[in-house]
Amino acid sequence: MTVEIRRLSPAEFTMLAPDLVDIYLEAMGYDPSIRQQRINVWRREIMWEGFTAIAAVEQEDVVGVAYGFLGTRERWWDRQLLRSMRQSGGITEQRQQILNSYFEIAEIHVSSSRQGHGIGAALLTELLRLAPAEWALLSTPEVDGEANSAFGLYRKFGFTDIARDYLYPGDHRPFAILGRPLPLSPKK
Repeated sequence: MTVEIRRLSPAEFTMLAPDLVDIYLEAMGYDPSIRQQRINVWRREIMWEGFTAIAAVEQEDVVGVAYGFLGTRERWWDRQLLRSMRQSGGITEQRQQILNSYFEIAEIHVSSSRQGHGIGAALLTELLRLAPAEWALLSTPEVDGEANSAFGLYRKFGFTDIARDYLYPGDHRPFAILGRPLPLSPKK
């Protein structure tokens, strides 16, 4: 079956938020009891500067989602990023450059039944294709030996470590924060 990668308008993203959050909950292993709270949060994300959302659609079903926006000091995640940098070597010149111009990949998830078919790579490529920043940043749960498809995808795209084993308030798992310069290299 053919999967279509398409940009979502803010209105489409808002309308599809319940389905998109379901993919996220499954991928992250979060308790379904947080579903409505996450839907409400995701619907507010469209307000952030540089908001971009991409969906992978197979026939009528959404099977993947990626979205993000420009990093800003007003966001909780930016404060966590700053804290993680201070805990892991401080704010170097390069890290300050990152903080000054980054696109936060808030979420990227593919339905478990559709993983391993290049959908994540297509979502990430489209999400970052026009990203209006000098860096792209994301966080992902730590996995022993980076032995999962998410880490494989991020390394394939040239993401390197910004911070490792970072504990976000409210999640017991350690996370890796990864980044890469933009733009993506053109495909050859």
